[in-house]
Amino acid sequence: MKTIQPVIIWDNGQNLEAKILNTYAINVNLGTSATFYYALFAEQENGNIGVQVAQGNLIMDGEAYTQWEVDSYAWDWVAAQLNLTITGDFIPPVPPEPEPIPEPIIEEVI
Repeated sequence: MKTIQPVIIWDNGQNLEAKILNTYAINVNLGTSATFYYALFAEQENGNIGVQVAQGNLIMDGEAYTQWEVDSYAWDWVAAQLNLTITGDFIPPVPPEPEPIPEPIIEEVI
């Protein structure tokens, strides 16, 4: 997943802000084309992935497909098709360590 410059998406009567892009190939015809699924997500206040605000499929073929040799090319191609700017890798926040549970003090009965 990648972080993107925020974009506003109109969804069910409200504006939602997408900040995270996910994409992956769902169908690859070797030597011909690839279909990519993409989804745009909001980001929660704590930095985790929020609600999905848009999704769809894109077909890469022709010259774009023949130039695809590394994953970064596919990410950039998807972003270009959607008019998005990738700003980096999405790294979910690390949850805080839980507080250690103190061992109970056992008193001996005399």
